[in-house]
Amino acid sequence: MTSGREIEIISIPFVAGIAAGALAVAAFPPAGLYPLVSLSMLLAIGSAAVLLRRRDLLTMALLFVSTGLFCALSSHIGDGGGSEGPMQGAALWLRRLVDSIPFPHEDTSALVKALTTGDRNSLDKGLVSTFRKAGAAHILALSGMHLGIVYGMLAWLLKPLGNSTLARKIRYALIISACALYSLATGAGPSIVRAFIFIFLWETARITGRKASPMKVWCGGLVIQLAVMPSVITSAGFQLSYLAMAGILILFPALKEWYPSEGESRLSARLNLPRRIWEAAALAISCQVFTAPLSCALFGTFPKYFLLTNLLAMPLSGLLMGLSAVTMALSAAGICPHILILADDAVCQSLINVLEIIAGI
Repeated sequence: MTSGREIEIISIPFVAGIAAGALAVAAFPPAGLYPLVSLSMLLAIGSAAVLLRRRDLLTMALLFVSTGLFCALSSHIGDGGGSEGPMQGAALWLRRLVDSIPFPHEDTSALVKALTTGDRNSLDKGLVSTFRKAGAAHILALSGMHLGIVYGMLAWLLKPLGNSTLARKIRYALIISACALYSLATGAGPSIVRAFIFIFLWETARITGRKASPMKVWCGGLVIQLAVMPSVITSAGFQLSYLAMAGILILFPALKEWYPSEGESRLSARLNLPRRIWEAAALAISCQVFTAPLSCALFGTFPKYFLLTNLLAMPLSGLLMGLSAVTMALSAAGICPHILILADDAVCQSLINVLEIIAGI
């Protein structure tokens, strides 16, 4: 790829893919878009894999044509006037699966369903109010953070595949496919789409041996998402999502370095609890500095205890999502031990109790 011309090489075929998607949307009924979405996803994955052997502009163009096609088509998924497509069916199956798990507390089932599927209909109004007062409403809103947790879990689970060329191709295909399907099944909100584009760009750069700059990924994601759906720029979720990521990329590295690290090995840094606490605090501060002005303008409130909330609630919510994913998978297979269900419920109740204490301060 010619240095400094990445955006031109990406944007032209990508826009062509979006145009092809628009034509397909006009020509096919909503139910007929699902095969095309799957085909465009497979084309994107296949062309990215080919780039490992033949890094030419034609293959790169095919990669971004198929990506543009996928984004344009997927943005119209669910426009079938109430007809249930494969993604809606998958989401409904997930919700029913959560409902079938015998959690000791009813609010555990409702919260797990909200965090994993985006369905908040079962949440008690008092619980929603607790999250809002504690400054943790972003945990309830299915967002890029949730897809990021899914991405991290997939990367960890697939790590044993090794680092051979074949293993890297398989890992790439599985991660991109799973993240795309999860994004579609949970409604493809602006923040979820942003996270998927970031993951796609990052993983594609890695699989093709390119050096991925976080800020280039941020800019590329912004251009791509606005190219697919310009109207999303008015969405508060879209605006806050990109501002939060800008804070993480710009301010967080500087704040992170404030903690002294001379003579500290990588392993000792990971095991250093004060350092981990500071990094979590720095992450929360970085996001809040960039999002607080807009949040105050839009909602007229500022979460006074955001630092305490993020230090306590974020690790618990991440653990809850991880445990819930395992519990749901084993429950679907009919082999989930009851002790795992109890552990999942205990973590959920701990999260609720922590937020109730913060909300009552």
